[in-house]
Amino acid sequence: MSQATTADHAHAAPAPLSGSMLVIAALMLASANFIAVLNMTIANVAVPNIAGALGAAASQGTWVITSFAVGEAITVPLTGWLAARFGAVRVFVWSMVLFGIFSILCGLSTSIGMLVVMRVFQGLSGGPLMPLSQTLMLRIFPKDKAGAAIGIWSMTTLVAPVVGPILGGWLVDDFAWNWVFLINAPIAIGFGLMVWKILQHYQDSPVRNPFDKVGLLLLLVWVVALQLVLDEGKNLDWFASSQIIALAIIAAVGFAAFLIWELHEKHPVVDLRVFRHRGFNASVITVSVAYAAFFGVSVLTPLWLQSFMGYTATDAGLATAWTGVTALFVAPIVANSKRDPRGLVFFGLLWMGVVTLWRSVANSDMAFWDIAIPLAVMGFALPFFFIPTSGIALGSVEEREMDSAAGLMNFLRTLSGAFATSVVTTVWANQTTRNHAELVGLADRDGSVAQLLTQSGAPPEVATQVMDYLIVSQSGMLSTNQVMTGVAVMFFVAAAIIWVAPKPTRTIEPGAGGH
Repeated sequence: MSQATTADHAHAAPAPLSGSMLVIAALMLASANFIAVLNMTIANVAVPNIAGALGAAASQGTWVITSFAVGEAITVPLTGWLAARFGAVRVFVWSMVLFGIFSILCGLSTSIGMLVVMRVFQGLSGGPLMPLSQTLMLRIFPKDKAGAAIGIWSMTTLVAPVVGPILGGWLVDDFAWNWVFLINAPIAIGFGLMVWKILQHYQDSPVRNPFDKVGLLLLLVWVVALQLVLDEGKNLDWFASSQIIALAIIAAVGFAAFLIWELHEKHPVVDLRVFRHRGFNASVITVSVAYAAFFGVSVLTPLWLQSFMGYTATDAGLATAWTGVTALFVAPIVANSKRDPRGLVFFGLLWMGVVTLWRSVANSDMAFWDIAIPLAVMGFALPFFFIPTSGIALGSVEEREMDSAAGLMNFLRTLSGAFATSVVTTVWANQTTRNHAELVGLADRDGSVAQLLTQSGAPPEVATQVMDYLIVSQSGMLSTNQVMTGVAVMFFVAAAIIWVAPKPTRTIEPGAGGH
């Protein structure tokens, strides 16, 4: 983000809110972050219904997810520049209102092409909501309650991806696919207008620096190319596809050019200089690795439950929701803790790694609570890693860099989630196929099971189908356990990385960011 002028720093920051106004403003800011993150996953379970309703192929339906991710990935890292250029509150309000408008247009779409375009604009509008809701939350809370502000924001970030499939499944099953998008509108437009009324005195003085057109173009090129590689790679067999190879080359070259340009540009569109802070680097790497592991598990669990355990989208969502439920109870305790935040992060990530190892010995005979209880136990650890990590990251940069730092941290976290989704689903599918091939050669070598089935009156073809069903089920179970083991290792690695960060020497100022 471009540096503010001396005059901008000279004016006194508005006093923090208190009482009912603080509660209302915090609710609205948290809701903004919630719906932005929610929309990463809420449409996932609705893709088959959307494709069918709009007369599109299933492969075209996945563009509903990809298009939103591309739009969001473009504007998240631009948040620092946008906040400096137009003021954080104004950018936030416009983002909220436009997010609501484009959500309505998504719900009213009559073709897959129209829906994809509207989803791009919905993503572009939603991108700044995540980082700006975070920095504005810090401005309105008193200094001694900054930890609570980070805690509230962090929990919406962690709970929303879990709630997304539940809410999406329920809306699709009981209503229609349109409501997956229309449900955003009253929250986004209503709260957006109310935020302006309550927080307009927190508006910054704009800094009218030159616009970095080249930096923006390079950002668009490599982000769009990389997002397409991550989203379409598994459908096109990754680097066996010339299209994926070409996109990967474009992403790599574009990224290298972007780094060189932005590091030498006087007024960069993305301020990469925040990476000079060791605490910020260590925190961002930790949260990216850990969030990739967490998001991978969050994607894999409902996929396994629906594919191999006979769960509906709603039931699978209810099982995974226990992660968020237990996290809410611990969040206030962690937010107010005075301990070394690095120790809290280390403890939380170790806990999550151990629970994931526990989940790596699952079997296909498990009942609902056998699945939900480990997820609930994992939920207790979420605040320990996410809340302090965000605090270390934002507390490691200068106050004028807060918006840029928050934007970059959210961008890398979002990117790591997209990367984890592609890698986990690809590895899981490949391992399922590999396990199936091995089990076919090992199962019922002496033919006793098939003989037992035919003797009980089952025709030979039915006996064969029963055997194949059992093999497929066990193949999926084994691959799920294998992926869980790999994810546990990621949690342990992230736990070690956090100690690279120096011990924080200052707390986050509630007025920081954009001044």
